[in-house]
Amino acid sequence: MARRSCLILLPLALFVSSVAGLRRSEFPPSFLFGAGTSSYQIEGAYLEDSKGSSNWDVFTHIPGNIMDGSNGDVADDHYHRYLEDIEMMHSLGLDSYRFSLSWSRILPKGRFGGVNPAGIKFYDSLINNLIQKGIQPFVTINHFDVPKELEERYGSWLSPEMQEDFTYFAELCFKMFGDRVKHWITFNEPNLMVKFGYLNGKYPPNHCSKPFGKCASGNSSTEPYIAAHNILLAHAKTVNIYRNNYQAKQGGSVGIAIYMRWYEPLRNITEDHIAVSRAQSFEAPWFLDPLFFGDYPHHMRQILGSNLPKFTEGETQLLKNKIDFIGINHYKTLYVKDCIFSPCDLDTYTGDALVSESAERNGIPIGKPTPVAGTYVVPSSMEKLVVYLKQRYQNIPFYVTENGYAQIGNISTTADELVNDTERISYIRDYLTYLRFAIRKGADVRGYFVWSLVDNFEWLNGYTMKYGLCHVDFKSLKRTPKLSAKWYSKFIKGYEQIEMASEESHKHVAS
Repeated sequence: MARRSCLILLPLALFVSSVAGLRRSEFPPSFLFGAGTSSYQIEGAYLEDSKGSSNWDVFTHIPGNIMDGSNGDVADDHYHRYLEDIEMMHSLGLDSYRFSLSWSRILPKGRFGGVNPAGIKFYDSLINNLIQKGIQPFVTINHFDVPKELEERYGSWLSPEMQEDFTYFAELCFKMFGDRVKHWITFNEPNLMVKFGYLNGKYPPNHCSKPFGKCASGNSSTEPYIAAHNILLAHAKTVNIYRNNYQAKQGGSVGIAIYMRWYEPLRNITEDHIAVSRAQSFEAPWFLDPLFFGDYPHHMRQILGSNLPKFTEGETQLLKNKIDFIGINHYKTLYVKDCIFSPCDLDTYTGDALVSESAERNGIPIGKPTPVAGTYVVPSSMEKLVVYLKQRYQNIPFYVTENGYAQIGNISTTADELVNDTERISYIRDYLTYLRFAIRKGADVRGYFVWSLVDNFEWLNGYTMKYGLCHVDFKSLKRTPKLSAKWYSKFIKGYEQIEMASEESHKHVAS
């Protein structure tokens, strides 16, 4: 009997060993391993070489808006140090680099002014030097920042005119860079951007209304959905332009990167399981359903009624199948409970879904706490959300366009503490492990980008929050690869098997 038990346990032991050793070879050969940044967060040179002012330039110069009183005027000075940064990427062995274009650097006044040659020259050189080092450029056309001119003229995304401005900008990018760029993302996290800009008012243009926030202007019941509607139509029109005029010749693809939390039911009751479905509808499907099926999720239609704009028949046909791949930015997993049958305080992020969020169940956190309040390490969510998207959207190609671990730095935090980032190593390893499980289940995942390449300006948190694989001393601007950068480099290059299976990985085996 004992002998038989050993024979039964042997395959399990071998499987546990395979979980412990995460290897590059277990991902497809063409799989991209990279890192990401965005223009406002790293470039600096905010008004140099005829660059126009952006909404974030204006916003960060208003006292009290940014936690540490900082701004992106200099940031990482990537505008002047991009060659150094490319050398660093090359030394790490990155397959790809995801970055965004500064709209106001290329078109200082949108379509109401001329093209800035210096902006074109900068991105030309960035792209060319990446390719020379064997690093594929993965380009986001818009990552939050828009020309101040367009906000002042007509309220940016609250106006249908913004669709024309965006397609004008996007087509210029296809003309200038499309011969070398094979992966385009129209928008980064538009679902998060419109919630923060128009629902709770934390981001520019600071629009909101009670109970979601106290802003000088705005309507939280309608404006987030008007802005989202214009973004979706701008995306669809852009893809239409690319497919009709550029794709055959340039051979690239166009997607969109959506911010996606994962939700679990707080209680094992029907109401909370339905609440999870509702909360998800107001997350990624809000933007993805129209691009696959031509309309918003039914949960949104039921709850929002006339506050949710309607697509015309022509717009519905324009929207359908206007996406080549999905980019997913994932950081957060939470419990939700129903607020329809059990009245509760609505959250300012998910409140319209009539749910309440919680990071704990019966006093136990949903995962290991991180330095960021309300954010926990829950690697299994990576597998769950990819499988969810695979099933909902016909297994279209996916890229994990952002995933990362934040450190909190203050005056007393030393560089050595930040460089010795063993928690980030565990985080990346564990999330990649569960991404691998999703791939084994047939998900067409084609790449993974760590957020971020370097410590940078993290929006409302300024320079206090640090996601970088590489530490940046913001006085000298010296870059120093952290332990996580060295780990990631060895993993990508396949130098060694990475041991130390996490408890989460073993739980997956046991289940």
